[in-house]
Amino acid sequence: MNFDMVIALLAASVQMGTPILYATLGEILTEKSGVLNLGVEGVMAVSALGAFVVAQATGQPWLGVLAGGACGVFMALLHAVACVVLLGNQVVSGLAVTILGLGLSSFMGQPFIGLSAPGFTPFAFPLLSDIPLVGDVFFRGDALVYLSYLLPFALWFFLQRTRLGLEIRAVGEEPEAALAAGLSAERLRMIATLAGGFLIGMGGAYLSLAYTHLWTNGLSGGRGWIAVALVIFAFWNPQRAIIGAYLFGGVMAFQLRLQATGSHISSSLLLMLPYLLTIVVLAASAARGRGDEAPAGLGVNTAPEE
Repeated sequence: MNFDMVIALLAASVQMGTPILYATLGEILTEKSGVLNLGVEGVMAVSALGAFVVAQATGQPWLGVLAGGACGVFMALLHAVACVVLLGNQVVSGLAVTILGLGLSSFMGQPFIGLSAPGFTPFAFPLLSDIPLVGDVFFRGDALVYLSYLLPFALWFFLQRTRLGLEIRAVGEEPEAALAAGLSAERLRMIATLAGGFLIGMGGAYLSLAYTHLWTNGLSGGRGWIAVALVIFAFWNPQRAIIGAYLFGGVMAFQLRLQATGSHISSSLLLMLPYLLTIVVLAASAARGRGDEAPAGLGVNTAPEE
């Protein structure tokens, strides 16, 4: 593998890690409020279809992104109503959202299989793209890739430096104490879950409008599950999610490169690599006790305020 191939692999890692990064950031925001959403895979699938349909109908990729985010909000709303309002089991609800999203996207997407839609194309970012190595890897992507560079820091600032962000964290860490302080756990968890759904939806939109520019069933390809695991890998830190997303993106890009070069390794075995890494990451996090860094109130329902 020569130098040019390494650069191309690193650039592909960024591209393939971008939808995972969006989804991971959305899940971090959701979990910071104490709500566990295992429906990320289904949310991404529905959002990818919604973004594709709107972009194809209007010819406007950015409208497609907004539509993908809106679909993410709708799917997150189903989960929020079940868990935050009706106090249902968060694990069961999340799994139901995944099954619903995958089935709905496959059924509604049948007429669009194989069709293309206008989307985002890579372009060299002025000045920064001329930086040796760094420019070739990070600054020859598309608009959604560049936006994803800013979002982890914006989310960190929101959670650490704004009143609303601190209230969301308080509800996630000590819901009973937050209620005693006069905070509305239901309102804050709804806000975080819906906003997280929008970010997850943007990850789904990236798949159909930037990664493929076409629709096919199963486009999410397990990325939602990887995002859920990546939250633990990042220790619920938005900035650390960048490294994890590109690491997983690199593994996915690597297995595709091996298949393209005619490797004698079984393609089924290569397809297992990203998910094998997921298991390794979860096992390593558990062994180091990093799961203890999860919000203390994660998965704990709170009674409605009187």
